[in-house]
Amino acid sequence: MKNFLGFKNKKSKENHEITLDMQSIPKHIAIIMDGNGRWAKEKNLPRTLGHKAGVETIREIVKESTRLGIKYLTVYAFSTENWKRPADEVNALMKLLVEYLKKEVTELNSQGVVVKHIGDISKLPKICQEELNKAYEMTKNNNGLTLNLALNYGGRNEILHAIKNISNEIKKGNLTYTEIDEKVISKHLYTVNIPDPDIIIRTAGEQRLSNFLLWQCAYSEFWYTDTKWPDFKKTDLQKAIYDYQNRDRRYGGLK
Repeated sequence: MKNFLGFKNKKSKENHEITLDMQSIPKHIAIIMDGNGRWAKEKNLPRTLGHKAGVETIREIVKESTRLGIKYLTVYAFSTENWKRPADEVNALMKLLVEYLKKEVTELNSQGVVVKHIGDISKLPKICQEELNKAYEMTKNNNGLTLNLALNYGGRNEILHAIKNISNEIKKGNLTYTEIDEKVISKHLYTVNIPDPDIIIRTAGEQRLSNFLLWQCAYSEFWYTDTKWPDFKKTDLQKAIYDYQNRDRRYGGLK
């Protein structure tokens, strides 16, 4: 017997109820959190306050993901291209990361959340690396939601990193080129042991991947919204999941 959970869609003129099938909740949701700067600009605020508001949204979405039983939530927090932004903004983002981890990790741990990172964090300030490692050590034995923070992450960089590691394994004699297959490649990605995302959500109206999870998104569903990340609420997440549950996923085959 299927288990359903209903929600009121307050934005709808009909005020109809969204009913989620709790047995078909996506296992892995990935989010491109876009629009912090534009949200701040519209309110005549510094961009840094937009990013701070975005952190509050992460808190709400993590709680809702935990409540719904989602197993993996990956958020695109800082890309390999984001270093091109003004130094003041980059520094503010790094400071926000440290503040978020110090402030939230105890609560996340109490919720059973595992805090992990994907990407090359060796390029981040040392204090960021330390707090990320502390968060993982504190939460690694939990069995609830895994929160993946994509930091200094880029899909092309990840694939390049995997190729170099595979080449090194061949050089050591641990692998032959004939043994290379999709499983071998996946094993050398940052997302090793993490299932591919079922759905990728992007906020703020843009409709592109921006170098995010290029290998892993082969059969992901995509869901776009004009809502900017600071205004993204748990009801938006519910709508994305509802839409996902009403799509026909055939993975190239027929049903």
